[in-house]
Amino acid sequence: MDAANLPTATQTAPARASGSSFYTAMRILPREQREAMFEIYGFCRRVDDIADSDIPREERLSQLAQWRADVKALYQGDVTPRTAGLAQPVREFGLAKEDFLALIDGMEMDAFGDIRAPSFATLDLYCDRVASAVGRLSVRVFGMEDDAGRTLSHHLGRALQLTNILRDLDEDAAVGRLYLPLDELLHAGIQTTDPQAVLAHPALGQACAQVEARARTHFVEAGKVMARAPRRAVRAPRIMGAVYRCMLDRLVARGWSAPRHPIRIPRARLLWIVLRHAF
Repeated sequence: MDAANLPTATQTAPARASGSSFYTAMRILPREQREAMFEIYGFCRRVDDIADSDIPREERLSQLAQWRADVKALYQGDVTPRTAGLAQPVREFGLAKEDFLALIDGMEMDAFGDIRAPSFATLDLYCDRVASAVGRLSVRVFGMEDDAGRTLSHHLGRALQLTNILRDLDEDAAVGRLYLPLDELLHAGIQTTDPQAVLAHPALGQACAQVEARARTHFVEAGKVMARAPRRAVRAPRIMGAVYRCMLDRLVARGWSAPRHPIRIPRARLLWIVLRHAF
C-alpha cells in the first residue's frame, strides 16, 4: 500500500487525511458525507499502518485479526472504542461489513509476506481488496445507485491502485515488494522477480507501459459510469480520478529509467481540478 507520509494513529481522521489528494476531494462534500468519509479513511489508514509496519509478521496478523473481530462485533451491535467512529456512518449509509473485511483481507496479503511479481489474477484480487472495496464503501456515502456504484468502484479503484503501484516502484522495492505482475515482466523479457534487479532492468519501461495501459482502460470505463451518474454523486470521485490521471501522465512523461524522481501534483493544478469538478 501507499506507506509514504503516514500520519500517526493518534491523529483525528481529518488530520490524518490532510494534505492528501483524498482530503482535497472530500472537502467539497456536505458535512455528513465528509465526516463519514473521514471515518472510512481513518479505518483504512490504521489497518494499512499495521500491514506496512516493521513489527513481526505474526503480530501484524494478530492486530489485523483483532480489527476483523471488532468490525464483526460492530455489525452485531457491540461497538468497541476503535470502531465507535464508524458506527454512525454504517447506520446512516448502509455500509457493508463485507467491504471492511475485504480491505483487511488485502492488508493481510501484504502482512503474510512481501508481494513479488504476483500473477495478474492475484494482483487484480489485491486491487479489489485494497482499493475497490474502499470505493464500494465510498459510493454508498456519495449516494450512487448500487449497480453503477459497484461498477465505478471496480474500475476507478483499480485505476488508482495501478497508478499507485507505478508511482511507488522504488519505495516498495526498498522494503522487498514488487507489485508489477509476473505476466508483464515475462512479456518484457524480464526473468527475475527480485525488486531491485527488476527496477534496474533496461526493459522495465515495457512492463510499466502494460500496467499503465490497464490503468488507462479502467480510467476510461470509470469515466463512462460517472458521465451517466447524477453530478452531485460523482463530484468527489471525478476529482480523485482527475488527480490520478494527472499523476499517471506525469509518471509517463518522467519515464521509468533511474533516477526516478518523485512525482508531485502542483497546488495550482489541484485547485484547478477541484474548481472544475466541484461547481
